[in-house]
Parts: sequence; structure tokens; C-alpha cells
Amino acid sequence: MFHGNLASRKGRAAAWIDSLFVDHAVFRTIWDNLDEVIPGKLWRTNHPTPGRLARLKRRLGLVTLINLRGHRKCGSDALSREAAGRLGLIHIDMAFESRGAPHRDRILRFAEIYRTLQTPALMHCKSGADRAGLASALAIIFEGGTAAEARRQLSWRYGHFSKSKTGILDAFFIHYEKVAEGRIGFLDWVRSEYDEDALRANFRAHGLSSFINDRVLVRE
Repeated sequence: MFHGNLASRKGRAAAWIDSLFVDHAVFRTIWDNLDEVIPGKLWRTNHPTPGRLARLKRRLGLVTLINLRGHRKCGSDALSREAAGRLGLIHIDMAFESRGAPHRDRILRFAEIYRTLQTPALMHCKSGADRAGLASALAIIFEGGTAAEARRQLSWRYGHFSKSKTGILDAFFIHYEKVAEGRIGFLDWVRSEYDEDALRANFRAHGLSSFINDRVLVRE
């Protein structure tokens, strides 16, 4: 954990060391999974370094940065938070989970954030695979898309593994499609019918996929 600040040269160096080698940003300096979710409005990616965030602001005309990891004690968080301020971006913390049944209150909070979102906006988690996939899928539905269209945001091409514990995110949209789509609006279903405990109890992950995702790739 990074407990320092960026006011001193020593603190900034510690933040970069933590970001690169503890939070695995060293891999994100050479690879990203940037993609457009809603044309001209919303983008997704893995956690950007300050330099990449600056380039993306210029390229995409970004106004808002949504941090799907929430406020964390790590170098990556401190550096991107400072960079967002320096670049004049609106910074929003919207923590989602990657291995649990999506929480009702967080979905509803994200819906409210999305309703008043100043765009173009960029969303990121750590790897840009699971929480970014969940938020992107929700955005698709908020824009009138189907559950099947939304699930395309939870794809191996972003680094998402549907057979691992993160597959509960896929199961959430599959369940909505099966029991409610076309009968009741998505947010109304979330408010009145969605059962987190039942989804959690009925989901089973593949052990090997979870091992690769959690232990080999060290996903958050």
C-alpha cells in the first residue's frame, strides 16, 4: 500500500514504484484495452498512467474520468487522481466489485451518475476487464441496449474470463435477460426484484479459470 503523498520527490518516487511493481502498471505501460463503449460519449480502459491519461484527454476531448476501483491507497490511484486534477478533468469515484454479485445500491448510484455525466468520459478499473466490463454493460442498457448487447462488454478480448469468479457478472445479465427483459424495465427490476443473494448462491466458477485469473494474472 502507498501511504505517502506526491508533494516530495521521495513520495512521488514511492508512488511510481508502488504503481509499477505492486499495482502492476509496468504491464499497462506497454498494453491497454482502450475501447469506445458509447460513440462519442463513453470509453473504457485499464488504469491509465498520467502520461497516457494526458494523451487520451487530447485525443478524445475527455471531460470526466470515472474510477471504478474507488479511492485506494496505492500509487496508481494517487498519480491518476493528481493527473486528473492537473488536466482539469472531473474525477468520479464509483467502486464496483469484480467477483461478487453486483450490488443493487451501486448499480442505482451508477445510473444516477450516468444520467448527469459530463462527456466524453473515460472509465477505468485496474485491468479494464471486469469492473470496466460491468460498467460498460450497464451503460449499454441505460442507452436502450439489450442484455445480449451489454454482455459483449464482458469479453475475453478485454481480459475478462467468464468461467472464473468474475463470470458472476455475466450471470447477472443472463439472469436479467431470462427473467425480466421485455417484461419490466431494467432499473425497475433492479429496485424491486433483483436478488443478490440468490444470484450468488446459484453461480459456480470453474476452479482452473479462477486460479489463472486470481493467482497467475493477479487480478484485483
